[in-house]
Amino acid sequence: MKFIGLTFLVVLAVGIVNPFLPFWVVMICIAVLSALIGISGFASFLAAGLGMGLVWIGQSFYLSIYTGSDLPQKMGELMGVGSGMTLVAITGLLGFLLGGLSGWTGTAFRKVITPEPSNIYKG
Repeated sequence: MKFIGLTFLVVLAVGIVNPFLPFWVVMICIAVLSALIGISGFASFLAAGLGMGLVWIGQSFYLSIYTGSDLPQKMGELMGVGSGMTLVAITGLLGFLLGGLSGWTGTAFRKVITPEPSNIYKG
């Protein structure tokens, strides 16, 4: 349940914050959300990566369809990746990696600041 909740919160955060602020601010927001939710590192990586990757792919599709521009195709050819859809896939992969690493950072930060019991035997 926490996995789906974190994914949904990341989608909301990226969708709202990303159009107005740079990507690194979005990454900080994802790290804070991940630290607050408190799931394991791998699950946090997957949830945050999935959320940010899906939003970046969705925004790329939306902008290319809404504007009707040839810019994605031209940029794909200019960068040597072929079509514009390949560029959209690369954008999604980059979003997945950035979001995933942000989520993992938040989980690691939570683990660092959470105190561990000094008496492991509780006796």
